[in-house]
Amino acid sequence: ATSVGRTPASFSPEIFAMVRNISESVIIPIAGLILTFIACYELIQLIIDHNNLANFETWIFFKWVFKTFVAVMLITNTFNITMAVFDVAQHVVNASGGIIAGNTAIDASGLEALEETLQGMDLGPLIGLLLQSFVVQIIVYGRMIEIYLMVSLAPIPFSTFANREQNQIGQNYLRSLFALGFQGFLIIICVGIYAVLVQSLAFTDDIIADIWGIMGYT
Repeated sequence: ATSVGRTPASFSPEIFAMVRNISESVIIPIAGLILTFIACYELIQLIIDHNNLANFETWIFFKWVFKTFVAVMLITNTFNITMAVFDVAQHVVNASGGIIAGNTAIDASGLEALEETLQGMDLGPLIGLLLQSFVVQIIVYGRMIEIYLMVSLAPIPFSTFANREQNQIGQNYLRSLFALGFQGFLIIICVGIYAVLVQSLAFTDDIIADIWGIMGYT
């Protein structure tokens, strides 16, 4: 829960500040250009939709101004919106982690036996075990890097919400963002399942097979 429940801002404040600076300095101007094109295209569509001005109504301009205003607000508050997604995901992860925290402990005697066996192993097998356990860290760090990459480009898909034909890009992006945020929750569920499975694990002299059994459960 501690590892997967951290928001992008708390995971690495330095990287987060860099990503935010790049997004606001480089990506938002590009999103502004895209929004300008979309707003102009949307205005043209609103006008010609009414039988090429044969049935023209002035209220469509108010509709266009409102939609453009909302689109601009979305772009300028992109980071607040994306961080809100991960704040919600963090709350869910922490809440679920608190529920299963009492069931993840391995028996103390089993840990002592594991430690004694590891003490007697050679350097080569120990390095192999280190690489196996490192896979878990790769998953955690890889997920956070993917979050940083997704967040850095957020203004561009957000700029497509102003157009009914192109807003699928923004909707798909939000779906991906929520999926990425709630990956942490799914990892917590997997840990809960793992905690039940690992209770039946018995350490033997074949520590390599035992560790691979643990990795198989993981």
